[in-house]
Amino acid sequence: MWPGSVRARATLGATAVVALALTAASFALLGTLHANLQRSAKEAATQQADKVGRLAAQGRLPDLLPVAPGADFIQVVDADGRVVAASQNLTGRPAIGHIRPDEGPLRATWSGEPFRDEHRQRIVAVTAITPGSTVTVYAGTSLRDADQADEITSVALGIGAPLLLATVALVTWWVTGRALRPVEAIRAEVAEITGHALHRRVPVPDAQDEVARLARTMNVTLDRLEDAVVRQRRFIADASHELRSPITVLRTQLEVALAHPDPELWPDLVSEVLEDTIRLQDLAADLLFLARLDAAEPVENGPLDLADLCRTTLAARHGDRIRIDAGLEAGVTVEGNRSRLTRLLTNLLDNAQRHADQRIELTLRADQATQTAVLEVRDDGPGIPEADRDRVFERFTRLDDARSRDLGGAGLGLAIARDIAGHHHGTLTAEPHPHGARVVSRLPLSPRPPEAS
Repeated sequence: MWPGSVRARATLGATAVVALALTAASFALLGTLHANLQRSAKEAATQQADKVGRLAAQGRLPDLLPVAPGADFIQVVDADGRVVAASQNLTGRPAIGHIRPDEGPLRATWSGEPFRDEHRQRIVAVTAITPGSTVTVYAGTSLRDADQADEITSVALGIGAPLLLATVALVTWWVTGRALRPVEAIRAEVAEITGHALHRRVPVPDAQDEVARLARTMNVTLDRLEDAVVRQRRFIADASHELRSPITVLRTQLEVALAHPDPELWPDLVSEVLEDTIRLQDLAADLLFLARLDAAEPVENGPLDLADLCRTTLAARHGDRIRIDAGLEAGVTVEGNRSRLTRLLTNLLDNAQRHADQRIELTLRADQATQTAVLEVRDDGPGIPEADRDRVFERFTRLDDARSRDLGGAGLGLAIARDIAGHHHGTLTAEPHPHGARVVSRLPLSPRPPEAS
Protein backbone atom coordinates (compact mmCIF):
# COMPACT_ATOMS: atom_id res chain seq x y z
CA MET A 1 0.00 0.00 0.00
CA TRP A 2 2.97 2.34 0.52
CA PRO A 3 4.24 3.87 -2.75
CA GLY A 4 7.57 2.50 -3.87
CA SER A 5 9.10 5.52 -5.64
CA VAL A 6 10.60 8.60 -4.04
CA ARG A 7 8.51 10.74 -6.37
CA ALA A 8 5.25 9.16 -5.24
CA ARG A 9 6.21 9.27 -1.57
CA ALA A 10 7.19 12.94 -1.79
CA THR A 11 3.91 13.77 -3.55
CA LEU A 12 1.85 11.79 -1.03
CA GLY A 13 3.69 13.33 1.92
CA ALA A 14 3.36 16.90 0.67
CA THR A 15 -0.32 16.44 -0.15
CA ALA A 16 -1.03 14.87 3.24
CA VAL A 17 0.70 17.69 5.10
CA VAL A 18 -1.15 20.36 3.10
CA ALA A 19 -4.43 18.48 3.62
CA LEU A 20 -3.94 18.41 7.40
CA ALA A 21 -2.96 22.08 7.48
CA LEU A 22 -5.86 23.04 5.22
CA THR A 23 -8.35 21.08 7.33
CA ALA A 24 -7.17 22.72 10.53
CA ALA A 25 -7.22 26.16 8.90
CA SER A 26 -10.75 25.55 7.54
CA PHE A 27 -12.15 24.58 10.93
CA ALA A 28 -10.40 27.55 12.52
CA LEU A 29 -11.80 29.90 9.86
CA LEU A 30 -15.35 28.57 10.22
CA GLY A 31 -15.16 28.73 13.99
CA THR A 32 -13.80 32.28 14.01
CA LEU A 33 -16.35 33.48 11.45
CA HIS A 34 -19.25 31.89 13.33
CA ALA A 35 -18.10 33.32 16.65
CA ASN A 36 -17.71 36.85 15.22
CA LEU A 37 -21.15 36.81 13.60
CA GLN A 38 -22.79 35.46 16.77
CA ARG A 39 -21.07 38.15 18.82
CA SER A 40 -22.24 40.90 16.46
CA ALA A 41 -25.82 39.63 16.64
CA LYS A 42 -25.65 39.45 20.43
CA GLU A 43 -24.28 43.02 20.71
CA ALA A 44 -27.03 44.40 18.47
CA ALA A 45 -29.78 42.64 20.47
CA THR A 46 -28.21 43.64 23.78
CA GLN A 47 -28.10 47.33 22.83
CA GLN A 48 -31.77 47.22 21.84
CA ALA A 49 -32.80 45.40 25.03
CA ASP A 50 -30.87 47.84 27.24
CA LYS A 51 -32.45 50.80 25.49
CA VAL A 52 -35.98 49.46 25.95
CA GLY A 53 -35.17 48.47 29.54
CA ARG A 54 -34.22 52.07 30.34
CA LEU A 55 -37.51 53.27 28.84
CA ALA A 56 -39.43 50.77 30.99
CA ALA A 57 -37.59 51.87 34.14
CA GLN A 58 -38.53 55.48 33.39
CA GLY A 59 -42.20 54.57 32.82
CA ARG A 60 -42.13 55.79 29.20
CA LEU A 61 -42.67 52.43 27.55
CA PRO A 62 -44.94 52.73 24.43
CA ASP A 63 -47.27 49.93 23.38
CA LEU A 64 -45.64 49.61 19.96
CA LEU A 65 -41.87 49.44 20.23
CA PRO A 66 -39.72 50.72 17.37
CA VAL A 67 -36.98 48.35 16.14
CA ALA A 68 -33.53 49.84 15.76
CA PRO A 69 -31.16 48.71 12.97
CA GLY A 70 -29.48 45.44 13.89
CA ALA A 71 -32.48 44.06 15.83
CA ASP A 72 -35.43 42.15 14.39
CA PHE A 73 -38.00 42.13 17.18
CA ILE A 74 -38.64 43.36 20.76
CA GLN A 75 -41.08 42.16 23.40
CA VAL A 76 -41.68 43.26 26.99
CA VAL A 77 -43.33 40.78 29.40
CA ASP A 78 -44.45 41.55 32.96
CA ALA A 79 -44.05 39.34 35.99
CA ASP A 80 -47.36 37.56 35.29
CA GLY A 81 -46.30 36.59 31.79
CA ARG A 82 -48.47 39.13 29.97
CA VAL A 83 -47.04 40.99 26.98
CA VAL A 84 -46.82 44.66 27.92
CA ALA A 85 -45.32 45.95 24.71
CA ALA A 86 -43.87 44.54 21.51
CA SER A 87 -42.53 45.49 18.13
CA GLN A 88 -44.91 45.47 15.22
CA ASN A 89 -43.77 42.05 13.92
CA LEU A 90 -44.62 40.44 17.29
CA THR A 91 -48.00 42.11 17.83
CA GLY A 92 -50.53 39.53 18.98
CA ARG A 93 -47.95 36.80 19.60
CA PRO A 94 -47.60 35.16 23.02
CA ALA A 95 -44.71 35.86 25.34
CA ILE A 96 -41.34 34.58 24.21
CA GLY A 97 -40.43 33.70 27.79
CA HIS A 98 -41.54 34.17 31.39
CA ILE A 99 -39.31 35.10 34.29
CA ARG A 100 -40.77 35.34 37.80
CA PRO A 101 -40.02 38.45 39.82
CA ASP A 102 -38.30 36.52 42.59
CA GLU A 103 -35.60 35.45 40.15
CA GLY A 104 -34.09 38.91 40.45
CA PRO A 105 -32.17 40.88 37.81
CA LEU A 106 -31.34 38.86 34.74
CA ARG A 107 -29.24 39.22 31.61
CA ALA A 108 -29.30 36.09 29.48
CA THR A 109 -28.60 35.18 25.85
CA TRP A 110 -29.61 32.14 23.83
CA SER A 111 -30.35 31.04 20.29
CA GLY A 112 -34.03 30.75 19.61
CA GLU A 113 -35.79 28.54 17.13
CA PRO A 114 -36.97 30.03 13.81
CA PHE A 115 -40.42 31.55 14.14
CA ARG A 116 -40.84 34.24 11.48
CA ASP A 117 -38.41 34.02 8.55
CA GLU A 118 -37.30 30.44 9.07
CA HIS A 119 -33.99 31.56 10.48
CA ARG A 120 -32.62 31.08 13.95
CA GLN A 121 -32.66 34.02 16.34
CA ARG A 122 -30.19 35.38 18.83
CA ILE A 123 -32.30 36.46 21.83
CA VAL A 124 -31.20 38.63 24.75
CA ALA A 125 -33.32 38.90 27.92
CA VAL A 126 -32.88 41.83 30.30
CA THR A 127 -34.98 42.49 33.45
CA ALA A 128 -35.95 46.04 34.33
CA ILE A 129 -37.72 47.47 37.40
CA THR A 130 -40.56 49.77 36.45
CA PRO A 131 -42.52 52.07 38.80
CA GLY A 132 -45.23 49.41 39.09
CA SER A 133 -43.53 46.04 38.68
CA THR A 134 -40.63 44.09 37.16
CA VAL A 135 -40.63 43.42 33.43
CA THR A 136 -38.44 41.41 31.14
CA VAL A 137 -37.28 42.82 27.82
CA TYR A 138 -36.67 40.30 25.05
CA ALA A 139 -34.72 41.54 22.03
CA GLY A 140 -33.80 39.30 19.14
CA THR A 141 -31.63 39.43 16.04
CA SER A 142 -31.92 37.05 13.13
CA LEU A 143 -28.94 34.78 12.46
CA ARG A 144 -29.78 34.70 8.75
CA ASP A 145 -26.57 36.49 7.72
CA ALA A 146 -24.47 34.34 10.02
CA ASP A 147 -25.98 31.11 8.69
CA GLN A 148 -25.59 32.25 5.08
CA ALA A 149 -21.97 33.24 5.68
CA ASP A 150 -21.27 29.83 7.28
CA GLU A 151 -22.91 28.04 4.37
CA ILE A 152 -21.11 30.04 1.69
CA THR A 153 -17.76 29.62 3.43
CA SER A 154 -18.31 25.86 3.85
CA VAL A 155 -19.18 25.46 0.16
CA ALA A 156 -16.17 27.54 -0.89
CA LEU A 157 -13.85 25.49 1.29
CA GLY A 158 -15.44 22.26 0.09
CA ILE A 159 -14.74 23.19 -3.52
CA GLY A 160 -11.47 25.08 -3.09
CA ALA A 161 -9.72 22.67 -0.74
CA PRO A 162 -9.79 19.68 -3.14
CA LEU A 163 -8.67 21.93 -6.00
CA LEU A 164 -5.82 23.24 -3.89
CA LEU A 165 -4.81 19.72 -2.86
CA ALA A 166 -4.89 18.57 -6.48
CA THR A 167 -2.71 21.55 -7.45
CA VAL A 168 -0.24 20.77 -4.66
CA ALA A 169 -0.08 17.12 -5.73
CA LEU A 170 0.48 17.99 -9.41
CA VAL A 171 3.12 20.64 -8.65
CA THR A 172 4.92 18.34 -6.22
CA TRP A 173 4.84 15.48 -8.72
CA TRP A 174 6.23 17.73 -11.46
CA VAL A 175 8.90 19.41 -9.32
CA THR A 176 10.01 16.10 -7.79
CA GLY A 177 10.19 14.55 -11.25
CA ARG A 178 12.42 17.34 -12.52
CA ALA A 179 14.59 17.14 -9.41
CA LEU A 180 14.98 13.36 -9.74
CA ARG A 181 15.58 13.36 -13.48
CA PRO A 182 19.38 13.79 -13.03
CA VAL A 183 19.33 11.01 -10.44
CA GLU A 184 17.70 8.68 -12.96
CA ALA A 185 20.34 9.68 -15.51
CA ILE A 186 23.07 8.88 -12.98
CA ARG A 187 21.46 5.53 -12.18
CA ALA A 188 21.14 4.61 -15.84
CA GLU A 189 24.78 5.48 -16.52
CA VAL A 190 26.06 3.58 -13.47
CA ALA A 191 24.02 0.55 -14.57
CA GLU A 192 25.95 0.56 -17.88
CA ILE A 193 29.37 0.71 -16.21
CA THR A 194 31.08 -2.68 -16.11
CA GLY A 195 34.57 -3.95 -15.50
CA HIS A 196 35.36 -3.33 -19.17
CA ALA A 197 33.87 0.19 -19.27
CA LEU A 198 35.33 1.87 -16.21
CA HIS A 199 36.20 4.94 -18.27
CA ARG A 200 32.54 6.03 -18.36
CA ARG A 201 31.35 8.77 -16.01
CA VAL A 202 27.93 9.93 -14.83
CA PRO A 203 26.49 13.22 -16.13
CA VAL A 204 26.86 16.21 -13.82
CA PRO A 205 23.83 18.58 -13.75
CA ASP A 206 24.42 22.28 -14.33
CA ALA A 207 22.69 23.24 -11.06
CA GLN A 208 24.95 23.53 -8.03
CA ASP A 209 22.76 21.41 -5.75
CA GLU A 210 22.93 18.13 -3.84
CA VAL A 211 22.42 16.05 -6.98
CA ALA A 212 25.34 17.79 -8.70
CA ARG A 213 27.53 17.15 -5.68
CA LEU A 214 26.41 13.52 -5.70
CA ALA A 215 27.35 13.22 -9.39
CA ARG A 216 30.77 14.77 -8.81
CA THR A 217 31.38 12.49 -5.83
CA MET A 218 30.29 9.52 -7.92
CA ASN A 219 32.75 10.46 -10.66
CA VAL A 220 35.57 10.86 -8.14
CA THR A 221 34.69 7.42 -6.76
CA LEU A 222 34.72 5.99 -10.28
CA ASP A 223 38.13 7.59 -10.85
CA ARG A 224 39.47 5.88 -7.75
CA LEU A 225 37.83 2.61 -8.74
CA GLU A 226 39.31 2.74 -12.24
CA ASP A 227 42.72 3.59 -10.83
CA ALA A 228 42.47 0.70 -8.35
CA VAL A 229 41.44 -1.76 -11.07
CA VAL A 230 44.23 -0.57 -13.39
CA ARG A 231 46.75 -0.90 -10.56
CA GLN A 232 45.42 -4.34 -9.69
CA ARG A 233 45.67 -5.53 -13.29
CA ARG A 234 49.17 -4.10 -13.61
CA PHE A 235 50.10 -5.67 -10.30
CA ILE A 236 48.78 -9.08 -11.38
CA ALA A 237 50.67 -8.84 -14.67
CA ASP A 238 53.90 -7.77 -12.99
CA ALA A 239 53.54 -10.39 -10.26
CA SER A 240 52.92 -13.09 -12.87
CA HIS A 241 56.01 -11.99 -14.76
CA GLU A 242 58.14 -11.86 -11.62
CA LEU A 243 56.96 -15.29 -10.50
CA ARG A 244 57.39 -16.83 -13.94
CA SER A 245 61.05 -15.83 -14.20
CA PRO A 246 62.41 -17.68 -11.14
CA ILE A 247 60.10 -20.63 -11.79
CA THR A 248 61.47 -20.84 -15.34
CA VAL A 249 65.03 -20.69 -14.04
CA LEU A 250 64.31 -23.43 -11.50
CA ARG A 251 62.77 -25.64 -14.16
CA THR A 252 65.76 -25.09 -16.46
CA GLN A 253 68.23 -25.93 -13.72
CA LEU A 254 66.34 -29.09 -12.79
CA GLU A 255 66.13 -30.15 -16.42
CA VAL A 256 69.89 -29.66 -16.77
CA ALA A 257 70.45 -31.74 -13.64
CA LEU A 258 68.34 -34.54 -15.09
CA ALA A 259 70.06 -34.33 -18.48
CA HIS A 260 73.57 -34.35 -16.94
CA PRO A 261 73.47 -36.47 -13.78
CA ASP A 262 77.05 -35.66 -12.79
CA PRO A 263 77.43 -35.79 -8.99
CA GLU A 264 80.30 -33.29 -9.12
CA LEU A 265 77.94 -30.62 -10.52
CA TRP A 266 75.20 -31.20 -7.96
CA PRO A 267 76.55 -28.93 -5.17
CA ASP A 268 76.75 -25.90 -7.47
CA LEU A 269 73.40 -26.76 -9.04
CA VAL A 270 71.68 -27.24 -5.69
CA SER A 271 73.18 -23.96 -4.45
CA GLU A 272 71.77 -22.10 -7.45
CA VAL A 273 68.39 -23.79 -7.09
CA LEU A 274 68.33 -22.91 -3.41
CA GLU A 275 69.19 -19.29 -4.16
CA ASP A 276 66.37 -19.01 -6.72
CA THR A 277 63.98 -20.76 -4.34
CA ILE A 278 64.77 -18.26 -1.60
CA ARG A 279 64.26 -15.42 -4.06
CA LEU A 280 60.92 -16.92 -5.06
CA GLN A 281 59.96 -17.36 -1.41
CA ASP A 282 60.86 -13.74 -0.60
CA LEU A 283 58.85 -12.54 -3.58
CA ALA A 284 55.80 -14.58 -2.51
CA ALA A 285 56.12 -13.23 1.04
CA ASP A 286 56.27 -9.64 -0.27
CA LEU A 287 53.21 -10.21 -2.45
CA LEU A 288 51.24 -11.62 0.50
CA PHE A 289 52.32 -8.69 2.67
CA LEU A 290 51.17 -6.23 0.01
CA ALA A 291 47.85 -8.04 -0.21
CA ARG A 292 47.38 -7.62 3.55
CA LEU A 293 48.26 -3.93 3.30
CA ASP A 294 45.78 -3.43 0.46
CA ALA A 295 43.09 -5.23 2.46
CA ALA A 296 43.76 -2.85 5.39
CA GLU A 297 43.76 -5.69 7.90
CA PRO A 298 43.56 -4.32 11.47
CA VAL A 299 46.77 -4.55 13.46
CA GLU A 300 47.60 -3.72 17.03
CA ASN A 301 49.08 -0.24 17.42
CA GLY A 302 50.67 1.41 20.39
CA PRO A 303 53.25 4.05 21.36
CA LEU A 304 56.73 3.08 20.13
CA ASP A 305 60.16 4.51 20.86
CA LEU A 306 61.62 4.83 17.36
CA ALA A 307 65.18 5.15 18.65
CA ASP A 308 64.87 1.83 20.47
CA LEU A 309 63.28 0.24 17.38
CA CYS A 310 66.17 1.47 15.20
CA ARG A 311 68.83 0.16 17.62
CA THR A 312 67.09 -3.22 17.83
CA THR A 313 66.83 -3.45 14.03
CA LEU A 314 70.50 -2.51 13.53
CA ALA A 315 71.64 -5.04 16.13
CA ALA A 316 69.76 -7.83 14.35
CA ARG A 317 71.38 -7.16 10.97
CA HIS A 318 74.29 -9.47 10.25
CA GLY A 319 76.34 -9.74 7.12
CA ASP A 320 75.75 -6.20 5.81
CA ARG A 321 78.47 -5.30 3.35
CA ILE A 322 78.54 -1.66 4.52
CA ARG A 323 78.50 -0.47 8.11
CA ILE A 324 75.58 1.80 9.00
CA ASP A 325 76.29 5.01 10.91
CA ALA A 326 73.36 5.92 13.15
CA GLY A 327 72.47 9.25 14.73
CA LEU A 328 69.33 8.68 16.82
CA GLU A 329 67.56 11.30 18.95
CA ALA A 330 66.17 9.80 22.14
CA GLY A 331 62.53 10.04 23.15
CA VAL A 332 61.01 10.12 19.66
CA THR A 333 57.70 8.28 20.09
CA VAL A 334 55.12 7.42 17.44
CA GLU A 335 51.84 5.49 17.44
CA GLY A 336 52.17 2.37 15.32
CA ASN A 337 52.74 -1.34 14.88
CA ARG A 338 56.22 -2.49 15.82
CA SER A 339 56.58 -5.26 13.27
CA ARG A 340 55.42 -3.11 10.37
CA LEU A 341 57.60 -0.15 11.28
CA THR A 342 60.52 -2.57 11.63
CA ARG A 343 59.70 -3.80 8.11
CA LEU A 344 59.70 -0.21 6.85
CA LEU A 345 63.15 0.47 8.32
CA THR A 346 64.50 -2.89 7.11
CA ASN A 347 63.37 -2.23 3.54
CA LEU A 348 64.99 1.21 3.56
CA LEU A 349 68.27 -0.20 4.86
CA ASP A 350 68.19 -3.12 2.39
CA ASN A 351 67.67 -0.65 -0.46
CA ALA A 352 70.61 1.44 0.76
CA GLN A 353 72.82 -1.66 1.11
CA ARG A 354 71.94 -2.64 -2.46
CA HIS A 355 73.02 0.69 -3.98
CA ALA A 356 75.50 2.31 -1.56
CA ASP A 357 79.19 2.61 -2.40
CA GLN A 358 80.97 3.03 0.93
CA ARG A 359 78.69 4.84 3.38
CA ILE A 360 75.14 4.57 4.81
CA GLU A 361 73.71 6.95 7.39
CA LEU A 362 70.59 6.49 9.50
CA THR A 363 69.25 9.51 11.41
CA LEU A 364 66.20 10.05 13.61
CA ARG A 365 64.93 13.34 14.99
CA ALA A 366 61.72 14.97 16.15
CA ASP A 367 60.42 17.99 14.23
CA GLN A 368 58.44 19.92 16.84
CA ALA A 369 57.23 22.46 14.29
CA THR A 370 55.29 19.81 12.34
CA GLN A 371 54.92 17.34 15.25
CA THR A 372 56.49 14.55 13.20
CA ALA A 373 59.25 12.02 13.64
CA VAL A 374 61.76 12.33 10.77
CA LEU A 375 63.55 9.10 9.83
CA GLU A 376 66.25 9.43 7.13
CA VAL A 377 68.37 6.85 5.33
CA ARG A 378 71.17 8.24 3.16
CA ASP A 379 73.74 6.45 1.01
CA ASP A 380 76.58 7.49 -1.30
CA GLY A 381 75.40 5.40 -4.26
CA PRO A 382 74.39 6.61 -7.71
CA GLY A 383 71.34 8.39 -6.26
CA ILE A 384 67.87 8.74 -7.65
CA PRO A 385 67.26 11.02 -10.66
CA GLU A 386 64.78 13.82 -9.99
CA ALA A 387 62.37 12.49 -12.61
CA ASP A 388 62.27 9.08 -10.87
CA ARG A 389 61.89 10.21 -7.25
CA ASP A 390 58.21 9.33 -7.18
CA ARG A 391 58.36 6.39 -9.61
CA VAL A 392 60.78 4.42 -7.39
CA PHE A 393 57.91 3.85 -4.94
CA GLU A 394 55.76 2.15 -7.55
CA ARG A 395 55.54 -1.63 -7.38
CA PHE A 396 58.02 -3.67 -9.45
CA THR A 397 59.96 -0.54 -10.38
CA ARG A 398 63.72 -0.94 -11.00
CA LEU A 399 65.82 1.98 -12.11
CA ASP A 400 68.60 -0.47 -12.99
CA ASP A 401 66.63 -3.58 -13.89
CA ALA A 402 69.48 -5.95 -14.60
CA ARG A 403 71.58 -4.90 -11.58
CA SER A 404 68.61 -5.04 -9.22
CA ARG A 405 67.61 -8.49 -10.43
CA ASP A 406 71.12 -9.78 -9.91
CA LEU A 407 71.12 -8.45 -6.37
CA GLY A 408 67.78 -10.10 -5.67
CA GLY A 409 65.52 -7.05 -5.77
CA ALA A 410 62.01 -7.34 -7.16
CA GLY A 411 61.11 -3.65 -6.97
CA LEU A 412 58.74 -4.08 -4.01
CA GLY A 413 60.80 -2.89 -1.05
CA LEU A 414 60.19 0.85 -1.35
CA ALA A 415 56.56 0.28 -2.40
CA ILE A 416 55.94 -1.73 0.75
CA ALA A 417 57.71 0.88 2.88
CA ARG A 418 55.57 3.70 1.47
CA ASP A 419 52.36 1.71 2.04
CA ILE A 420 53.39 1.09 5.65
CA ALA A 421 54.09 4.81 6.15
CA GLY A 422 50.71 5.64 4.65
CA HIS A 423 48.92 3.21 6.98
CA HIS A 424 50.57 5.07 9.88
CA HIS A 425 49.30 8.44 8.54
CA GLY A 426 52.81 9.33 7.47
CA THR A 427 54.79 9.86 4.27
CA LEU A 428 57.84 8.38 2.54
CA THR A 429 59.63 10.45 -0.08
CA ALA A 430 62.88 10.55 -2.00
CA GLU A 431 64.52 13.93 -1.47
CA PRO A 432 67.56 15.63 -3.01
CA HIS A 433 71.03 14.63 -1.75
CA PRO A 434 74.35 15.85 -3.18
CA HIS A 435 76.15 12.51 -2.78
CA GLY A 436 73.70 9.66 -3.43
CA ALA A 437 70.17 8.83 -2.38
CA ARG A 438 68.16 10.25 0.53
CA VAL A 439 64.88 8.61 1.57
CA VAL A 440 62.86 10.36 4.31
CA SER A 441 59.87 9.05 6.27
CA ARG A 442 57.78 11.41 8.39
CA LEU A 443 55.42 9.92 10.98
CA PRO A 444 53.11 11.76 13.43
CA LEU A 445 54.50 11.99 16.95
CA SER A 446 52.57 10.16 19.64
CA PRO A 447 51.18 12.18 22.58
CA ARG A 448 51.68 9.14 24.85
CA PRO A 449 55.04 7.79 26.03
CA PRO A 450 55.72 4.08 25.31
CA GLU A 451 54.89 1.68 28.10
CA ALA A 452 57.86 0.19 29.93
CA SER A 453 58.42 -3.43 28.94
